Amino acid sequence: MKSTFTQGKILRPLIGFTIPVLFALFLQAMYGAVDLLVVGRFASSADVSAVSTGAQVMLTLTNLVSSFAMGTTILLGQQIGSGMPKKGGQTVGTAIVAFSAIALALSLLLSVFAPQISAVMNAPAQAFDKTVSYVRICGAGMVAIIAYNLIGCIFRGMGDSKTPLLTVGIACVCNIAGDLLLCAVFKMGAEGAAIATVMAQVVSVVVSFLVIRKRKLPFELNRRDIRLHGPTFRNMALLGAPIALQDLLVSISFLIIIAIVNTMGVTASASMGVAEKVCAFIMLISSAFMQSISAFVAQNYGAGKMERAKRALYEGLAVSLCIGIGMFFLSFFRGTLLSGLFSSDSAVIASAADYLKAYAIDCLFTSVFFCFIGFYNGIGMTKFVMLQGIIGAFGVRVPVSYLMSQRPDATLFKIGLATPLSSLLQLILCVSCYVILQKRMRNTPPRQADARP
Repeated sequence: MKSTFTQGKILRPLIGFTIPVLFALFLQAMYGAVDLLVVGRFASSADVSAVSTGAQVMLTLTNLVSSFAMGTTILLGQQIGSGMPKKGGQTVGTAIVAFSAIALALSLLLSVFAPQISAVMNAPAQAFDKTVSYVRICGAGMVAIIAYNLIGCIFRGMGDSKTPLLTVGIACVCNIAGDLLLCAVFKMGAEGAAIATVMAQVVSVVVSFLVIRKRKLPFELNRRDIRLHGPTFRNMALLGAPIALQDLLVSISFLIIIAIVNTMGVTASASMGVAEKVCAFIMLISSAFMQSISAFVAQNYGAGKMERAKRALYEGLAVSLCIGIGMFFLSFFRGTLLSGLFSSDSAVIASAADYLKAYAIDCLFTSVFFCFIGFYNGIGMTKFVMLQGIIGAFGVRVPVSYLMSQRPDATLFKIGLATPLSSLLQLILCVSCYVILQKRMRNTPPRQADARP
């Protein structure tokens, strides 16, 4: 199977890959929103609190594992581009064993320490037991949850973003059906939402395996490949661990900012929550380009086609920037409209729109530097990706947010400026690194692609 990523036109297959990634990310973002919507309609406020808190715990762990699994996406993409089907099979087999072990460990951890985790999350007393149940049920299903995310990473490494979209869509439909059945009909509240989440992803995993069995894969996977191949796992970890650590620390930095804003009162706290919901959906576009460029570049880098990989960066960057400009105008001038989708409180809407004006500036920077991040991930420079992310988060975003909050005229707009300032620094670091990389490449003989008959 020849990859359309390493030959022919660039922009059309890149956009064709990006659109399903974007829709998949959107459906995943809607996943938790549907749980809260159904539980909020058919259960108690304690159930809503339990789902909100428990889902945050699961989201943090799932994102951490998914970030680590990016090492599989990058390594597999490079091997497919290099025409090494045997090594691709070893990568997939190693990933199956490694992530199965991670899933079992997390299942045990969540089952045993669910009360302690709920306490750390400050679950309200009236919702504490329900939160513990939610975490334990989802914990018991970690094998399915992690398999669901790992399969998506493997398909994207193959250059296929449509199959992950299909599996996410199936999971979402099953989750909605399960929520309505267990929460609306059987009145199971938070526990029902947790069961629906796990069962939806079990169905998605089963469908994915059926699809895999019927497809001709661009790598050779035999039973003897399904083991922990030491060198392969080391390469996967070297690529994935920095991405996972960066995502974890960036998430922590945003939690710190939320804690800072919470000291400004309930209106500011609610406004920040509303604004972050809007930002999460707008950010999906830049994230989709980042993932797509990463997979595209990985295959071309593996094939020794570095110039084609760079052209993919330039063309993807141009499209992403055009969309980013559109997001800037939407966020800056229509912030009240966007905030009004999540709140009916006029004070909250106004304050959230104020924050979105600062975030609008960030749309311009992220639309560019996220493309660079995808490029660096694709060529395996994940340690640099980690470093620039940590510098941006803790060198600018957190301290500037704190300093702005201490001003007597503090507003969410001024606090929000910390984010585009952080992104600007990260963009400067990315561009500077690219200039250095270009100079090194001029003095280095081009890599020769491994020939495959």
